[in-house]
Amino acid sequence: MLVRAITAPGLRRWCRGQRGAAAACFPLGRALLGVRGAEASAFLQGLLTNDVTQLVAAGDAPPALYAHALNVQGRCLYDVILYRLHGSTAEEPHILLECDSIVLDSIQKHLKLYKIRRKVTIAPCPDLSLWAVIPGEQPGDASSLPKCADPALLLTPDPRAEVMGWRLIAKKGANLSEIIPGSQVGDVQDYHRHRYKQGIPEGVQDLPPGVALPLESNLAFMNGISFTKGCYIGQELTARTHHMGVIRKRLLPVTFPAPLPTSGIPEGAEILTESGKRAGKFRAGAGELGIALLRLAHVNEPLCINLAGDRVKLCAATPEWWPKTAAK
Repeated sequence: MLVRAITAPGLRRWCRGQRGAAAACFPLGRALLGVRGAEASAFLQGLLTNDVTQLVAAGDAPPALYAHALNVQGRCLYDVILYRLHGSTAEEPHILLECDSIVLDSIQKHLKLYKIRRKVTIAPCPDLSLWAVIPGEQPGDASSLPKCADPALLLTPDPRAEVMGWRLIAKKGANLSEIIPGSQVGDVQDYHRHRYKQGIPEGVQDLPPGVALPLESNLAFMNGISFTKGCYIGQELTARTHHMGVIRKRLLPVTFPAPLPTSGIPEGAEILTESGKRAGKFRAGAGELGIALLRLAHVNEPLCINLAGDRVKLCAATPEWWPKTAAK
């Protein structure tokens, strides 16, 4: 595997951008697949919502892209982040694909089904670890940065939204304090709480395969779709919905102000308005924070979930990082 180390100047720029804040590094249970070969980008281009050719374009190509793989009905199968590991257009394209570890086997089968005779190799990368890097509020020391962070394969902004910090890919067992001096290893549950607070879906709980629709899941807000790239599986319904400009439901962060039932909130629980109208469905959560698919018409109303005769109240919010006209 080609190791692409990020240099000290890049890390220094990042630390200056965080105003000296110490970073929390969260180990993610997501899987990584290597897709390598002369036709790697063309192969993925027909399967994913985003324009994968950007990863192999000459010039200032992005190091990472967010995308969904859809079924023929235009519903989400897998949410993925793609990373460019090759250093230039002169090298063989080498793309790393991040996915929910639960669907690792099924996404490999999905890719190999469409591979046919493409000059592409697809293989898991068990020797790599994936981390989310979220800036903290405690002062950090940028002066202790190493001359070259050799253990890092890639340190790049999360392509979905600035509020999600950075993604780090390193060799398993790498010392995080050598890569990002002053950083601390955090509890992954705090990472999930952070993304629920920001309304960022991730994995099969938040995006049930064959159920979630990409535009209702805010794919366009998270830089995960190209409307000009051409054909891909599931494009027809997605393009029609986009051009009609009518999206009545969206994934939104929700908060439960009252103490939660000891059994928690079941996934898929129906959310109602105070008058009993159906407002949406709860997807998943962590503690008092969660994410739900809600009708935009009811976002500002008092909401509740009926559980075994008890009414559990909740409220929804529009994330600050959304476009200003998003909820209108």
